[in-house]
Amino acid sequence: MGDYRSKLDIIADMLRAASNGANKTRIMYQANLSYMLLTKYLKELMKAGLVRFEHAENRYVLTSKGLEFLQRYKEYARRNKHVEKQFNDLHNKRKALTDLLSV
Repeated sequence: MGDYRSKLDIIADMLRAASNGANKTRIMYQANLSYMLLTKYLKELMKAGLVRFEHAENRYVLTSKGLEFLQRYKEYARRNKHVEKQFNDLHNKRKALTDLLSV
């Protein structure tokens, strides 16, 4: 489906980047984000309680809620991939049928 990433995909990428503690630059590069998007999403993640900033270490770390999000996202992504494959297979079968109707 191309390179499109949903908001959930971006958040999961950011949380994976911060899973062992990371500064803004590391999260930005590992999640492949512009600085503007990084700043926007970091605010959301902190407000949602998925990450916290450790001032002494100058890094972002996951909270237990952030870890739970990543675990649930992994299952969601696995199921979504399966459903997407089924949908594509069904679409191809429908196309084959309509092609048989063409003169």
